Amino acid sequence: MGRRPDRLPSTPAVRLLSDEGVEFGVHHYDYVDRGGTQASSAALGVDEHAVIKTLIFEDDSRNPFVVLMHGDREVSAKQLARVLRVRGTKPCEPAVAEKHSGYRVGGTSPFGTRKALPVYAEASIFELPKVYINGGSRGLLVSIDPKVLRELAKARPVRVAR
Repeated sequence: MGRRPDRLPSTPAVRLLSDEGVEFGVHHYDYVDRGGTQASSAALGVDEHAVIKTLIFEDDSRNPFVVLMHGDREVSAKQLARVLRVRGTKPCEPAVAEKHSGYRVGGTSPFGTRKALPVYAEASIFELPKVYINGGSRGLLVSIDPKVLRELAKARPVRVAR
């Protein structure tokens, strides 16, 4: 049986956005394993720069946190460590990231994570009129005003792109 068009996907991220009264669009696409933002932006016909990756990182003490980055950019782990004033940072292994976030890798959202995690976002994300970010499952992006990242996810701006 197909999905009813008037029904929203049931993920913690979508439920949180709905419960908070956030205006957002729902965008489904055929998930491509290891396709990343390049595959999702091509499938939806949007600029990869506006598709935001949600990455689970940890510092040298293994404290987890979220990093939001433009799809066409990479995170400088060294710069991130400097900004956070820690010795080092690195992406979590997939199983560890899933444990912290409650989402499968490829479907991680900064909204509705299992644990409350600090969120850091590349500062230039807030300059965009609209962003596309994972809605909590593979093959699902939501489009939102980037100020929602600051207000609801408590994202702190950082400059860590390379």
